[in-house]
Amino acid sequence: MTDEEPKYLRLTVELTVEVLDMNALQAAALAEIRHPDADLTEEERTEQAELVNADDTGASALQWLIEPDHVLALVDHIAEIEPREAVLGVEPSEGLSDEEDEEHDHDHG
Repeated sequence: MTDEEPKYLRLTVELTVEVLDMNALQAAALAEIRHPDADLTEEERTEQAELVNADDTGASALQWLIEPDHVLALVDHIAEIEPREAVLGVEPSEGLSDEEDEEHDHDHG
């Protein structure tokens, strides 16, 4: 492989969050969906609002509230790379794994 050929690295980040107030989370997502700047048709707004309201895990709501720029900020300060693709998925979790419990108890550093 020469230096002229593109080299790609995939960064995987796993973050588990606890939903403290499902109603507030869904309300915040619905506000984003209804916001005039949201690039959605009325039919899409209705469909997305129904998805958020029907999802009792909060995953659909959280996905609406995460700003892609915030995710890209993880590598924004690194001049030697250029972000090319970002995929975000939010799914229900059974809670903290044993490994996550241990990491939560220790400071990073």
